[in-house]
Amino acid sequence: MKPHQKLNAWVNSFKFVKTLYETTNTFPAEEKFGLTSQIRRAAVSVPVNIAEGSARKGKKEFIQFLYISLGSLTELDTLILLSCDLGFISSDKTTLLINEMDSIGKMIYGLIKKLEGEM
Repeated sequence: MKPHQKLNAWVNSFKFVKTLYETTNTFPAEEKFGLTSQIRRAAVSVPVNIAEGSARKGKKEFIQFLYISLGSLTELDTLILLSCDLGFISSDKTTLLINEMDSIGKMIYGLIKKLEGEM
């Protein structure tokens, strides 16, 4: 198992990508290159940046990649709220997705604080 695969932030964000892929499968076909694509790219960015950052030599670099992951979560928040307002995602599903993003964000932020404390 690679080091990043042991991080709860990576494990949960990886699962979350799959959830968002399933969710966006129900979006209108005309959104394939719009919201669907943007949501998927932002979602994939979260675990990818955690993985890439963990492979870097220094903690400072890892922290930088973790902040990029947090930025992607913030982007997702906006995209999911917009999708709800447009009627592509139910309000109940939106609440679940936002709660999961908040949980992942807390894990990433906790990892940042841990790494900063080790510097």
